[in-house]
Amino acid sequence: MKGHQFAHAAALLPLAIGLAMNGSGAVSRSSPTNQREPESCSQFELDVTASEPLTKVDIPPPRTCVTRMSNGFPLPDPACTPGAINPTVTADVLQNPSFRTGCLRGHATSEQQKSRTYSWYKLEHPANNQGASQACELDHLISLELGGADTLDNIWPQCGPSGVALSERYFKRKDAVENYLAKQVKEHKIDLSAAQRGIASDWTQYLAESEGCNGEACE
Repeated sequence: MKGHQFAHAAALLPLAIGLAMNGSGAVSRSSPTNQREPESCSQFELDVTASEPLTKVDIPPPRTCVTRMSNGFPLPDPACTPGAINPTVTADVLQNPSFRTGCLRGHATSEQQKSRTYSWYKLEHPANNQGASQACELDHLISLELGGADTLDNIWPQCGPSGVALSERYFKRKDAVENYLAKQVKEHKIDLSAAQRGIASDWTQYLAESEGCNGEACE
């Protein structure tokens, strides 16, 4: 009888260890969207839910969020979307060719949670928001390729303008800025913190420099 009890306990031991490791002593890498991480992510010591807002704000916001304009482009309301970084995504991580934004995307917040930001800004979610018909993007103010956090204080619905080609929509123009700054960080031409704060304060200030990128990775 004792031998049977010992064998049963031994069989349960790996399960018990596994449950313990999923407790407070382990960093969870589970995703709200059950996305599968690229295999390269395992080499980095990332806390995929980590977030440090540039300014602490209430989430959800206690009032309606209002976009403002700079150089003819919309900026998010800093009282709702101040921008946030993931402090475990360092410059060394971003400069590693194996890093992919898929290591972070969808892990801290689900798409359903991100969609709530439309109501914060009193915007309707477009019905056919894909391909050439895409009108809005749930944008990371500090992009993931610049170490931005995948949390709601770093996400806002960037919409419009209507009647233009997809490549001319605001979010596509911002993509070029993100690619430009990421290249500058990787080449040690700009400090990561400076790039993060710069894009969060007014991403349009880099439009002229990024003009040659055309929404693609700068060569």
